[in-house]
Amino acid sequence: MNTLLSLAPIILMFVIFYFLLIRPQQKRQKKVKQMQTDLQKGDAVITIGGFHGVVHAIDESTVIIQSGDGIKLTYDRTAIREVKGEQ
Repeated sequence: MNTLLSLAPIILMFVIFYFLLIRPQQKRQKKVKQMQTDLQKGDAVITIGGFHGVVHAIDESTVIIQSGDGIKLTYDRTAIREVKGEQ
């Protein structure tokens, strides 16, 4: 019983870390992954590098993004940071 009481602060600290750090990060990752899988042609997006454009074509793992000037660039799906909506 004495050893259990001495381990209680360490166990409590792990529980606090889980709810304050690990769990919110897992929720954010799940939300980003869902956003990347729900991409559709015509969505206005921003990449992690700051490129703004519209999804021109989608493949299993890549996305072709077209800028307003007609420039088309190919990115991995994981490079999409944000979907601004449809254009």
